[in-house]
Amino acid sequence: MNVIEQRRDFHRHPEQGFLEFRTASIVAQTLKKLGFEVLCGKEAMVPEARFGVPKEEQLTKAYHQALNQGADPLLLTRMQGGNTAVVGIWRGGGQRSPIAFRFDMDALPIKESEEEDHLPFKEGYASCMAGSMHACGHDGHTAIGLAFAEKIAEAAPSQIIKLIFQPAEEGGRGAVSMVEKGILDDVRHLFCLHLGLNLPLGEVHGGISNFLATSKLKAIFKGIPSHAGASPEKGANALLAASTALLNIHALPRFSGGKTRINVGVLEGGTAANIIPAHAEMILETRAESWEVNEELKKRVENIIAGSGAMHGVQTNIEVIGKATTAASDSELMELVIEEAKKVPGFTKFELESKSNLGSEDATFMMRRVQERGGKATYMIIGSPLPAPHHHHCFDIDEQVLPMSVVLLTRIAKSVLNH
Repeated sequence: MNVIEQRRDFHRHPEQGFLEFRTASIVAQTLKKLGFEVLCGKEAMVPEARFGVPKEEQLTKAYHQALNQGADPLLLTRMQGGNTAVVGIWRGGGQRSPIAFRFDMDALPIKESEEEDHLPFKEGYASCMAGSMHACGHDGHTAIGLAFAEKIAEAAPSQIIKLIFQPAEEGGRGAVSMVEKGILDDVRHLFCLHLGLNLPLGEVHGGISNFLATSKLKAIFKGIPSHAGASPEKGANALLAASTALLNIHALPRFSGGKTRINVGVLEGGTAANIIPAHAEMILETRAESWEVNEELKKRVENIIAGSGAMHGVQTNIEVIGKATTAASDSELMELVIEEAKKVPGFTKFELESKSNLGSEDATFMMRRVQERGGKATYMIIGSPLPAPHHHHCFDIDEQVLPMSVVLLTRIAKSVLNH
């Protein structure tokens, strides 16, 4: 399997969270051909534990789009409704608890650059999906996972290995559904990875522990429409209530208990200049260095939204559409990652624990589940120079990192299984 060609195929066909029908179908089909036991759809996740599931029309459109692009119809049937998680289990017959590797698959709602110096556009593998783009490296993660699966099948180890392909990492929406299914319950060692973070090619960090806890919220403001000129007093302005909330949310004080972040990323409402807006929608996030501070921040945001609604006579409703917690990487696994990376040609710089601020990651729920049950986990960073930041329309990775990463994971698995 050519990992670069596979990454380019995924890059050209980006699918957002819980819409990864084509991607998940390719993953499941490839794993099955390699001899893995494959769990997908409801076998690999609890549908009710998902956050921020797309609307039915989005799910239907993505489903048929994947069919038109050649996805396996039988596999897609198992993923209907956006249940796009996939787990490959290599059953080598051993009695020890499995080790696991986690890869995320989803893309972002970004229109990809069409500038001539943007390599995917220049070389013809830029996104063909309107309004979606792999702008965080998950296409690379998934391609690495499949190439690694091929190495496992070639080696045919006599122990159990789980490959976890997670949907909807963006926005912290997919991991909990797999955790609640029990996918991590028997895992003794969990390895997660991320490419990029603007580290130089050849730099590896064994783990990261400074994840921010986060909550993603959708707030709905329901007012009363009226003529803005003839009878404005008979209306209740939902957009004004939402705007009041926005300003006060961004005015929240900092916390002595750790760093915090606030961002209202979407604010929409109204229909015409002469109509009092009867509807507004806000999507926002909170982040903090601890779960406790983030919960307090979330509570204050909720109070502001409710108070702003009451001030303008508008009803409000708040939905949690994503979340992530904090987690610490285990030193034993961080040391193992660095030890094996030093043996891989191309890796030249090594840090035990990353000080880069990754932001938030819902893989933290997977890490915590493993650790709570006596196992160990780490989240490694594999460097790649970037022409633009993560979540930017000109984002790209240096593809040399892909085969190097496959070799690293193969060495890690061999080392763990031999001890």
